[in-house]
Amino acid sequence: MKKSFAPRHLIPVEQTWDLSPLIDSIETYNAGIAQIEKEALLFNQKYTGNIIDSSSVVQVLTDYEKLNEQFVPFGAYASLSLEVDQTNDEAQMRASKFSSIASKIGSQLSFVHSDLSALSTEILEEAATIAPQFENYIKEIIKKKAHQLHPEVEKTLAALSSSLDAPYELYNTTKLVDMKFENFTANGESFPLNYSLFEGDWELESDVNIRRAAFEAFSNKLREYQHTTAKTYNTHVTTEKTLSDLRGYESVTDYLLFDQEVDRTLYNRQIDLITTELAPHMRRYAKLLQKVHGLEKMTFADLKIPLDPEFEPMITVEESKNYIENALNVMGDDYMEMIEKSYSERWIDFAQNEGKSTGAFCSSPYGFHPYILISWTSRMNEVFVLAHELGHAGHFVNAHKKQSLFNSRPSTYFIEAPSTMNEMLMANYLLKTAEDTRFKRWVTATIISRTYYHNFVTHLLEAAYQRKVYDKVDAGESVNANVLNRLKREVLEDFWGDAVEITEGAELTWMRQPHYYMGLYPYTYSAGLTISTQVSQRILNEGQPAVEDWLKVLQAGGTKTPVELAQMAGVDITTDEPLLNTIAYIGGLIDQLEVLTEELNSVIIDK
Repeated sequence: MKKSFAPRHLIPVEQTWDLSPLIDSIETYNAGIAQIEKEALLFNQKYTGNIIDSSSVVQVLTDYEKLNEQFVPFGAYASLSLEVDQTNDEAQMRASKFSSIASKIGSQLSFVHSDLSALSTEILEEAATIAPQFENYIKEIIKKKAHQLHPEVEKTLAALSSSLDAPYELYNTTKLVDMKFENFTANGESFPLNYSLFEGDWELESDVNIRRAAFEAFSNKLREYQHTTAKTYNTHVTTEKTLSDLRGYESVTDYLLFDQEVDRTLYNRQIDLITTELAPHMRRYAKLLQKVHGLEKMTFADLKIPLDPEFEPMITVEESKNYIENALNVMGDDYMEMIEKSYSERWIDFAQNEGKSTGAFCSSPYGFHPYILISWTSRMNEVFVLAHELGHAGHFVNAHKKQSLFNSRPSTYFIEAPSTMNEMLMANYLLKTAEDTRFKRWVTATIISRTYYHNFVTHLLEAAYQRKVYDKVDAGESVNANVLNRLKREVLEDFWGDAVEITEGAELTWMRQPHYYMGLYPYTYSAGLTISTQVSQRILNEGQPAVEDWLKVLQAGGTKTPVELAQMAGVDITTDEPLLNTIAYIGGLIDQLEVLTEELNSVIIDK
């Protein structure tokens, strides 16, 4: 029987990450923060009103970048120490205080953008010629000139940044601290429940009674907090709308896409094509699940179950390393060295403990190694999750090695391409080595249920729902729990049609996703996976030349737009072709699942 999670202080240290490379003690943290506050004030006094020509532009940006680099480990430490235990009072207070200090410093430094924006384009371009390392940063300044506000307004907004970010913090506090789940009952037994147990275990449970009982209990608890969470989310989106109006954007969507360096064409294509073209394939997959599991009806609570749960291997953390190394060794020696260090130097937090953030992520502070959060369930599909996060790590290890801080981070449109690439490489490796028909079906099913369902369905339907929300906000409307529930249900019913019953509680899944507080992030998963699917096929067919192209893409960091980065890898995302090819590839995998299932059924009948 699954157990409730232990408090953080009882977790063995080898299951946790080591934050000491960032900050080795609280004393170091406090002294360092105080020093940065002083340096920010001195920076303000030195440069305010003194950025007047190209040489002073270069000088201020040189010192500004250095000051930002100094700030990196403190922000990472404050954030990451809270992510592993949201119930830790000390970590909560430290993160809150850091947010306030960051707002204060941001206000003191806001003059940099204001003063640079006030200069002529000619002076800025001359500075970029003198110091090419700042060319991309200066291009951004020039591009944003039309949306720059009065310096005092920019200073005020920077000072309020902590308050403007409050909805995300409120969401996490509600979800991970206040929301307490009681045990649920199924088959006459009592089972523990929390966010991580539900998403990591109960959604995948093969016993239909336990799975649906867990879904009902989980949904009932979410429903108790729906109005508070909706109010929090409404505050977030209306704040974004206010900022977009202040800065003169036509819509909040245009405002949020601006920094992604893509237009509405790419955004809408990703949502519209997948909603219409992928839906028939995924409905076939749902019906296959229903048939294999002998379900009288297929409900939303059944969509995450494995096709063959009895076959799924359970593996240890140590075994995961072998799989990942074998799958990713095509990336070369430097990449393999990074993977080795990620295990041996405790870059990864594997623990399952109370208060830990759900899901998985990779944080890559500039000048330091990445940190990966995951709650290890010992299910084989966790290898895909870990490979995904190591894809983020490999991206930024490469980018940080070749690029300065200001040039290291690409658009969020592209950010999920390196991560999903690793999932595809893992899939390619497992399919290549699969000799047993049942194992081959398990691998193929996992590619669908983990890689594509998660990134092309779950996150894409979130994006379709999110677009509806922003359309309402742009029309001057607000949203509440009833509106959000209705919009989410509409999206789910439109996609799944009559293949899946959208049971009571499915509409509440909008409450589960922190990405809604990160702008237009959900759709970027399918955008990244579109690119990585096409590049992974290149690697299969062309080998080393395709790998070399991909490594150059990773090393380019933020020096190229998403369209340019994709072109470097041999993919033209300005057309429908890559997305349609990827959807066809998914359809082909489902075809294979149907054939393999028939083969296995024939073997059973023959016996």
